[in-house]
Amino acid sequence: MLHKFNNPWDDDKSDNIEDLFKKSQDKFKKMFQQGGGKNSGGGGDDFSKFFTKKYIGIAVASLVGLWLVSGFYTVQPDEEGVVMTFGKYSRTSEPGLNYKLPHPIETVTKISVTRVNKEEIGFRSSGKRITTRQELLQSTVSSESQILTTDENIVDINFEVQWMISDAKSYLFNVYDQGNEKTVKSVAESAMREVIGLTKITDVLAEERSKIEQDAKKLMQQMLDNYGMGVRIMRVQLLRVDPPQDVIDAYRDVQDAKQDKEREINNALSYRNDIVPRARGEGQKIVLDAEAYKQKVIAEALGDSQRFLSIYEQYKNAKDVTRKRMYLETMEEIFSGMDKIIMDKGATGGAVPYLPLSEISKQKSADHQDKKN
Repeated sequence: MLHKFNNPWDDDKSDNIEDLFKKSQDKFKKMFQQGGGKNSGGGGDDFSKFFTKKYIGIAVASLVGLWLVSGFYTVQPDEEGVVMTFGKYSRTSEPGLNYKLPHPIETVTKISVTRVNKEEIGFRSSGKRITTRQELLQSTVSSESQILTTDENIVDINFEVQWMISDAKSYLFNVYDQGNEKTVKSVAESAMREVIGLTKITDVLAEERSKIEQDAKKLMQQMLDNYGMGVRIMRVQLLRVDPPQDVIDAYRDVQDAKQDKEREINNALSYRNDIVPRARGEGQKIVLDAEAYKQKVIAEALGDSQRFLSIYEQYKNAKDVTRKRMYLETMEEIFSGMDKIIMDKGATGGAVPYLPLSEISKQKSADHQDKKN
């Protein structure tokens, strides 16, 4: 069994070892003095002194051997061993069996570099797993969770940061991280306040949550790298983002009013987008119809003028024929849709009653319909 000894130069420890040696020496002397009495007188004292020195040397060598053997140590696969010589960094040992000079010359501190650490900002789970929103509300720490946005509103935020140690040496020596003053947690809270302070409350509560997580993670990593802390941020997760509980009802009323406003604006825009194109189309149609009518009237006027000029040229060449033709065309136009009865000017005995054939057909149809009724 290996024993780890403390500082060999410590006064108390040195006194204890000297007492142990003296007691052992006294026991050896007594043992060999008793044995020497059975033999010749003076030879017993010499023999006792010889064996006393021999066993003291063996004991001292054994203690030194045990002290040297105590320098062996094992580093687990998920750890790195930071070796310090009289408190000053010496080297970093890899997983497996390693050796260092025994205490107090060299000491080793083992650091887990694969374990995912977690910081809770704005709430405390106290080691319990939080699965519901109500449990999260009950564990909220308002002094951490309330953050001011860029439009001077307050939001209540609970978020979690997961991180790992990436450089054991930097983690141990560059930042003095006390247990009650966790540097990673302080950096996380500061970074989140800066990101939220540049964001509007509507964006925080709605579609910008993923962007906020990424921006906060990036800023945290930059700050920790500037400190040289040897820490890598794995994940930043917003668990709850709400207005403060005291004003949440009023805030929801305001948000409902804003949504109603947006809905009415969208309805008005939809109506405008529907009616304006139709009005423009109808206006364009009227313009095109007027343009077509204009062209039609002009064309008809030009045609009439050309026809008049053509008739006038013919009239100049043959006035009687042209006049007669104009008369006949006019009569044809007037009487084309009228019933006509032509009578001979020289007929005698008066006019015979005459019923057009079309009227006879109409009369027969009416009589037939009356009979059916």
